[in-house]
Amino acid sequence: MSQFPGSATPSRRGFLLGSAALGASAAATTYAVPATAAATAATDASADLVLTGARGLRSGPITGHQFSMVGVTWRGGPATARLRVRTRSHGEWTGWRALRPLHDGPDGGGEGRPGLRATEPLWTGDCDAIDVRGADGIEAATLSLIAPGRDPVLVDPAARYERVEPGDRSERTKKAPQPDIVRRRAWGANEKWRNGGPWFNRTIQQVHVHHTVNSNDYAPEDVPALLRGIYRYHTKSLGWSDVGYNFLVDRFGGIWQGRAGGSSLPVLGAHTLGFNSTSTGIAVIGNFEEVRPERAVISSIVRLAAWKLDMYRRTPAGLAGVYSQGSDKFPSGQKVRLPVIDGHRDTNDTACPGAHLYAALPRIRERTQKRVDKFGPQQG
Repeated sequence: MSQFPGSATPSRRGFLLGSAALGASAAATTYAVPATAAATAATDASADLVLTGARGLRSGPITGHQFSMVGVTWRGGPATARLRVRTRSHGEWTGWRALRPLHDGPDGGGEGRPGLRATEPLWTGDCDAIDVRGADGIEAATLSLIAPGRDPVLVDPAARYERVEPGDRSERTKKAPQPDIVRRRAWGANEKWRNGGPWFNRTIQQVHVHHTVNSNDYAPEDVPALLRGIYRYHTKSLGWSDVGYNFLVDRFGGIWQGRAGGSSLPVLGAHTLGFNSTSTGIAVIGNFEEVRPERAVISSIVRLAAWKLDMYRRTPAGLAGVYSQGSDKFPSGQKVRLPVIDGHRDTNDTACPGAHLYAALPRIRERTQKRVDKFGPQQG
């Protein structure tokens, strides 16, 4: 892939030489990872099936594939489609569930496949059959049945978390500290799936908060597979260079590195169409139109946002003046004043991050500001 156009072009070396990676040392693991063998990469056993009006969109069950996540992409026809699926696990069929339209994405002119329409990926758990309905006006669609594979096995459990680089410790008295972040290797990211990048923003002015929509009932041990499923869908089905989000937070409060490039650096994401080049994106795994975020989720967003924003001396409770690169809400070149910590719906025509998580944003801004103030330089 060619160099990404626009302002997000500095190299990783430039940032490593000129930026300090803030943070705390690794803490006790929340999710058990075996420590008896070398790290392993999962084999991709996923399937991408082309469906037409004659097969799949209004037909009977599709069998012969094992999967845990599904999504649909298409070209032409409506920009969004009312698609429903039901899946079979251990001989039992679920009820019909809607596939939500995808609103996340890279800014125009860079990564991805122009003109591709898509749903959000839906976590189903282990299944062996699926039935798809809907999609009026779509002549053909690709159904992605994603098999996330097995979790990696780490020789050294301490390698699960990102480490603080030497020389950063004095900064902890001046800036909000880095929270514990589970690194990509620990959730099993297959680095061969990446296609180009990473690219870097010149600064961070905002934190955009998202939800992934795909599941509210996953278990702690499901999280690594869920992340691999999202990663596979973003890279293989959508054609993005990497997972779109910079960070993901699970419903238990765990913080996970998303896009590669270094958590302490201003990595360009593909999460908020038109506003990626001055921001970082945090996605909470779940559907917060349906449930309220747990306290642990709120606390993790606060710790992560305080750390990222305090690097650039931003005011978490304030507003930022940013230029749109072109979204379905603001045309390219328009200057917009937005909260420094905002929801995806503030920049794009979407319900993301869900009514309940969006309603928590004022409290998140207040708590993040207090945390930044707590670790700020002493006055006197």
